[in-house]
Amino acid sequence: MPKLIERPGILARIESAFRSNPVVLLLGPRQCGKTTLARQFASKHNAEYFDLESPTDWARLAQPMITLGPLRGWAVIDEAQLKPELFPVLRVLVDREPLPARFLLLGSASPDLTTAVSESLAGRVALIPMSGFDLSEVGLGALRKLWWRGGFPRSFLARSDQESRQWRADFIQTFLERDLRRFGVQVTPLALRRLWTMLAHYHGQIWNASEIGRSLGEAHTTVKRHLDILCGAFVVRQLPPWFENIAKRQVKSPKVYLRDTGLLHELLGIPSFAALEAHPKLGASWEGFVLEEVLRVTGDRDAYFWNTQGGAELDLLVFVHGQRFGFEFKYADAPTVTKSLTVAREDLQLKRVFIVYPGEKSYTLNDWAEVVAIGDLRPRLERLVRATG
Repeated sequence: MPKLIERPGILARIESAFRSNPVVLLLGPRQCGKTTLARQFASKHNAEYFDLESPTDWARLAQPMITLGPLRGWAVIDEAQLKPELFPVLRVLVDREPLPARFLLLGSASPDLTTAVSESLAGRVALIPMSGFDLSEVGLGALRKLWWRGGFPRSFLARSDQESRQWRADFIQTFLERDLRRFGVQVTPLALRRLWTMLAHYHGQIWNASEIGRSLGEAHTTVKRHLDILCGAFVVRQLPPWFENIAKRQVKSPKVYLRDTGLLHELLGIPSFAALEAHPKLGASWEGFVLEEVLRVTGDRDAYFWNTQGGAELDLLVFVHGQRFGFEFKYADAPTVTKSLTVAREDLQLKRVFIVYPGEKSYTLNDWAEVVAIGDLRPRLERLVRATG
C-alpha cells in the first residue's frame, strides 16, 4: 500500500472556515483526495459520515430533517451534489440557535453545484477549492514526478509511470462517459474528449472560440458552452485578461490551461518525462504547473494575465491585499529581465516581479525583479501574503 501523504494545509483551512461558517463546501474534481481528507476530519471530530454513493446512506437521507436534525457536533456529506434537495434543509438546520451541528459538504464535478449551494446557503457557507497534491505536500525531491504524473493521488502514487499513465487514461474515459452524465451534463463524451484534447494543444495560449470551433466543426457558441462544462468540472482553467487604461491594444480573450499536468501529458500522448523534455509544449507545461502552485497560495479570485497586441505580456498578475505582483514562468537555466517584462512592470505599476524557474538558487535581478527557484516559491509567497496583509 502506498504511504498516506498528509495534507495539513487544507485541513487547517477547513478548521479555520468552520470558526465563522456553519457549512463548509470542499470543491474539486473526483479522485483528488477529498474523501480521504474528509474521513480524517470525521475521525478527528467524531463526525457522522454520509456517502451519497452508498445506497444505505442515500436511504438514510431520504428524510433529511429526521436524520440530520438530531445530530450534534459535525457531520460530513460526501458527493453532496447528488442530492441538491438537501441544501434548503441544511439552511433550516444551521439557522437554529444555539447551533447544534456543523456540516462539511464534499462536491465533485458538477457545474451547477456552486450556484445551488450559494443560492440555498448564502451567508452560511465557505467554499474551499481542492486539487491533487502540490509540491509542499510531496516534497521538492518529487518535483519531476509531480510535474510529470500530475497531482491526482492514484496517478502520483502509482508503482510505475506505466501504471500512472493507465490510471490517467482510465480517469479521462470514466470522467467523460460516466461522471459528467451523472451530474446532468447532456453532451456526448466524444465531443467533450475532442475539445479536451484540443485544449491540451492550446494549453497556455489565448482562447479563440471561432478557430477551435472551425477545427472541431462546431459553432463557437457550442465550444464555449463545452469549455464552461470542463471549467465547472475543475479540469480546465480560464485565466481572464487584465485591462489597463493605457494607449495600447490589449488582448481581451482568456488563456486556457489544463489544471493537472498529468492529464495534460496524457491527452498530448507524451509517453515519458524524457519525451516531455523534447516536446514543443515543455515550456507551456511548466507554466501551467507553476501557475497552479502560485494560485494555491494567493487564490485565483484576483488573478489575471496581461498581453498587448504589440507583444508585451505577463504570465500572471495577482492582487494581494490591493497590491500588484507579476509572475513569469521560465523553463530556463538563468532567466533575466526582458524588454517585455520591463514594459509590463511600467504599464501595470507592479510592486514586484517574480520569475520562477526549475533551478536550485534564487537571486535578485534588480530593485523590482527576482528569480525564484521552484523550491523557494511557496515560502516566498507565504511571506509575501503575510507582509502585505
